Amino acid sequence: MGITEEIKNRLAAAFAPSELDVVDDSERHRGHAGYVEGGESHFNVRIRSAAFEGKSRLERHRAVHAALGDIVPRIHALALDIDT
Repeated sequence: MGITEEIKNRLAAAFAPSELDVVDDSERHRGHAGYVEGGESHFNVRIRSAAFEGKSRLERHRAVHAALGDIVPRIHALALDIDT
């Protein structure tokens, strides 16, 4: 299983989102720091879940990072768009 699928699976399990988009944006970063041939180094995640209700932006980001666990150190960039 690739990192993209791992991210989707972990976020779906942790937050039961009403919307979840995980985009491997690695190719747009070719030639930049952290780029890995073959992709799966730079990601954009858009997630909507009732689980984030009442949480600050920082709390939401921390929750996503906690859910992803050991994936975070294996990637170079993770852009998060998190809302309820």
